[in-house]
Amino acid sequence: MSSKDERVFAALIYVISFFTAFIGPLVIWLLKKDSSQFVDYHGREYLNFFISYTVYSIIAGILTIVLVGFLLLPVIGIALVVFTIIAAVRAYEGTDYRFPLIFRIL
Repeated sequence: MSSKDERVFAALIYVISFFTAFIGPLVIWLLKKDSSQFVDYHGREYLNFFISYTVYSIIAGILTIVLVGFLLLPVIGIALVVFTIIAAVRAYEGTDYRFPLIFRIL
């Protein structure tokens, strides 16, 4: 079980992503990854999630040419919000959360 501070920082990675999509979580992860394996895990998960869903959004944007993207973009947006909230809650509970449908780059 991780400590309260680790859980708060891990949850903060996800919560701050609503305000600063990339920079805020990246800064928290870079500052805390060496001192906490739990924060390192959640930081890597979020950055993989961000990269994956950015790629999905670009592809859906391109697919708007054939009108399929207009259906995919709202679905991707809703998935971003829902998965981020679930991950923040799980991080605060002290459990690991693996996002569905992401590339494991980091």
